[in-house]
Amino acid sequence: MTRVIHCWQRWLAPVLIAGGAITLMWVAANLAVTMSHRRDYEATLERMRPPPGGEAPVWLPVGEPIGTLEIARLGLSGVVVEGDDDSVLDRAIGHLPDTPLPWQAGNSALAAHRDALFRPLREIRLGDVLRLETPHGDFDYVVREAMIVKPDALWVLDPTPGPMLTLISCYPFNYIGNAPERFIVRAERIPADSDTPVLAWGR
Repeated sequence: MTRVIHCWQRWLAPVLIAGGAITLMWVAANLAVTMSHRRDYEATLERMRPPPGGEAPVWLPVGEPIGTLEIARLGLSGVVVEGDDDSVLDRAIGHLPDTPLPWQAGNSALAAHRDALFRPLREIRLGDVLRLETPHGDFDYVVREAMIVKPDALWVLDPTPGPMLTLISCYPFNYIGNAPERFIVRAERIPADSDTPVLAWGR
């Protein structure tokens, strides 16, 4: 029996090392692809800036870049793209098409994978500031609540009286396989004419 155990131990170590190496290579390759797509999206966003007085669109085709989302305290930064299917979420933050665009009134919803762009949301705190920069305006939001809900809690997408940003990711963050819950962050837009310094919200 002891000999069998030692035999398994000799084989197990190389297998674990190989598995770890493959995982690291997959993460690195995924990161490289995401960064490549980000450069393309940012170039497209620059071309999308409207002339002075130009009107913002009321809808966008799936795959069209919308802007960039940043949460400075968490080091979170990613391009936001219209759509919520795998072709979008595998390389960017997706905007749910059934919700308003950020420059429109209401509750705009964004989704991303828990093991990729939205992984830093694990450390989100009330009062953190989100900045969404788009060709049609830059918008700051302050986090009002974070919660864990079931996948069928569609009420988080309900219209809101004022402009809100709702972030959605699977939960738990370290879960292997299809995660059973959703992590939700709801942030209220800071009025452009507010006298409150933006950095004060994130303390």
